[in-house]
Amino acid sequence: MSVLRPRLVLDHVTEITPDLMADHDLHGLLLDLDNTLIEYGSYREAREVQTWASELMLRGVRLYLLSNAMPERVRFWTERLGFAGIGLASKPNPQSFHRAARRMDLAPGQVAMVGDQLFTDVLGGNLAGMFTIMVRPLADNALPHTKLARRVERLVLRRYGLQHGRPTLNPTED
Repeated sequence: MSVLRPRLVLDHVTEITPDLMADHDLHGLLLDLDNTLIEYGSYREAREVQTWASELMLRGVRLYLLSNAMPERVRFWTERLGFAGIGLASKPNPQSFHRAARRMDLAPGQVAMVGDQLFTDVLGGNLAGMFTIMVRPLADNALPHTKLARRVERLVLRRYGLQHGRPTLNPTED
């Protein structure tokens, strides 16, 4: 079950700072799109996330969007966020995570995967040898299969002493 345990659990992606990155010797972030950066299905402006991403990039953090969303949706958001990415990424396949790390010119151990789902983002990131950060989903408007997966996620998170609805910082390791 340790492949399902995130290294950190945060309320929101903007809690990831350059200092947090330095504390864990991280140089890049792979970022999920839906319900991590942007509410699922939304095309509304996301100034807070855009400002956060710009500030990280100015500090030398490499960002890459790794999403199972349709390529057109990913392209829409990468243009607005100012960094590259890929849709239909086949998460949790670790090859997708390795390919994205190579595109950032970083080793997997220098990269954190950030997402809102255990069975795609955390599992794939852990299998790829990355630091994993789980964030609370931005909205409860996911696809039916995601809603089902969230029920199972709650059981797994409870096993680790984490609460899915209001996750807290969890820097402990197995």
